[in-house]
Amino acid sequence: MKVLVTGGGGFLGSAIVRNLIARGDTVRSLTRNRYPELDALGVEQICASLSEADAVLEAVDDCDLVYHVAAKAGVWGHYQDYYQANVVGSQNVVNACLLAGVRKLVYTSSPSVVFDGSDMQGGDETLPYPAHYHSFYPQTKAEAERYVLEANSAELATVALRPHLIWGPGDNHLVPRILERGRTGALRRIGTKTCLVDSVYIDNAAQAHILAGERIAPGSAIAGKAYFIANDEPLPLWVMINRILAAGGVGPVTRTISPELAYAAGWLLEKIYALLRLPGEPRMTRFVARELSTAHWFDLTAAKRDLNYRPAVSVDEGLRRLSRWLSAEG
Repeated sequence: MKVLVTGGGGFLGSAIVRNLIARGDTVRSLTRNRYPELDALGVEQICASLSEADAVLEAVDDCDLVYHVAAKAGVWGHYQDYYQANVVGSQNVVNACLLAGVRKLVYTSSPSVVFDGSDMQGGDETLPYPAHYHSFYPQTKAEAERYVLEANSAELATVALRPHLIWGPGDNHLVPRILERGRTGALRRIGTKTCLVDSVYIDNAAQAHILAGERIAPGSAIAGKAYFIANDEPLPLWVMINRILAAGGVGPVTRTISPELAYAAGWLLEKIYALLRLPGEPRMTRFVARELSTAHWFDLTAAKRDLNYRPAVSVDEGLRRLSRWLSAEG
């Protein structure tokens, strides 16, 4: 097949690209910047923003399948930046698929689209969208997910995957942030409650996308649906964080603050950053305070049944691979 991957140079996008190339597909990537590693794989690259409708239409032209992975992530920033990248970008992808006659679209969403600030323990795909969000990222990802799923039709089959906390070798977001804050002593355990969290190793997240791409078609069992994707190994959050720190040669988190204090600090820092228009992002936000003090693990029955999803790489093996990669990267 000829396949487009938006964000093909990113952490998850590049893993999907490598899987597609390995099985013999012709792959095109749409990203804002050019990636030499994609050139080395023989991937055609179109450099443009998702907000550029004409460029998106050019990218999807003559493709059999689209993986829409690109998004603006993070916990802080301007609403319009998130809206343009996540909502308008997704609208452009859907509309381009319809105009170009592409029949299959796999969208990368996030479990945060249903996070209301409380524990998610064994939650499944019946969880509703909350009435309020503490961050523009989940808010705009939720709007985009709803748009993509509502676009499912006889002309275009759509499916949304919600991988949770992707990590592993090549990670340029989660693992580096944990290690940097661990080295500087900025990490604090929030509360003393044991909160189980189920993350997902990068190879498993990529494989779930490949499985969805193989099964999606107009009228198929997965069309118009969303699926949680994780490793199916819930662990206490701070155990997992400490194991990632150990993989990078950093000591464990030893200090604790209360959830109430973390939330108050996040609220205050958000106000200061917004008022003074400070660069970067606050050390704590309300969204992060809630994320780090609540449980997040999911019932993967639907993904196992409909996608035949089976995590191939365990947390233990993933951490061994991460440790080797971090050592090699210095």
